[in-house]
Amino acid sequence: MAGLKNTNRIIGGIVGDIVGSVYEFDNIKSKDFVLFGDHHGQKCFATDDSIMTLAVCDAFTKSAPYYEFLYENLMKSMQEIGRPYPDCGYGGRFYSWMYSDNPQPYNSFGNGAAMRVSAAAYAANTLSEALDFARITAEVTHNHPEGIKGAQATAGCIYLALHGYDFRKILRFADHYYDLDFTLHGIRDSYRFNESCQETVPQAIVAFLESTDFEDSIRNAISIGGDSDTLACITGSIAGAYYGVPVNIADKAIGYLDPRLREIYDRFVEEF
Repeated sequence: MAGLKNTNRIIGGIVGDIVGSVYEFDNIKSKDFVLFGDHHGQKCFATDDSIMTLAVCDAFTKSAPYYEFLYENLMKSMQEIGRPYPDCGYGGRFYSWMYSDNPQPYNSFGNGAAMRVSAAAYAANTLSEALDFARITAEVTHNHPEGIKGAQATAGCIYLALHGYDFRKILRFADHYYDLDFTLHGIRDSYRFNESCQETVPQAIVAFLESTDFEDSIRNAISIGGDSDTLACITGSIAGAYYGVPVNIADKAIGYLDPRLREIYDRFVEEF
């Protein structure tokens, strides 16, 4: 329901992004690692996944309660909030879009459509509305059908998780979008880096479905390699809605946000 307040849920995707940031280009095919730990000298940080998740949160906060200007606010928030962080890992086409004076969607099916979508599920009053919001959040850049599909599959899972649906019902919903007939163990050795929705969102959903708690879901996502920060961001966004996020983990992640991003996060939590 709109207005559901739990400060330790929306942070789930941001946790996954930050924990996964050190493994994106140096995968670890194991669940045995230190949460928020350094990896080969690299320290965790909030990547473009966290920045854009919060930019979308900002657009929903500014658009509520009627959302007639959601599309316009998404463009404005994503550009204004994203520009001060030019080195946080944006893809080339998105980077150009973010600095454009006339930003236009560029038919992407990249996983950026799915990693930033969490707010759509929190703002929605129904599953149908969550899917519609997800479509709009994707279309400002990722207007390819597969980009929209990835955003909607993720937002739908988050919405159902947030509203108490069990694994079986979430799986039934997600099966309408992707073939999820695989296990993490079965793909771990062969899975490789891929930035498409088609090769990230299904794996992220299964990482959630095979989990036993929030932290386990993040470890699942990172353990298969690939685009680790985005995989864990998507998984964490669903798992955070389902399990909630332990306070110590949530507080640790919030500590990586600068005052500007923290203010955006706090405003969204207060509104929704």
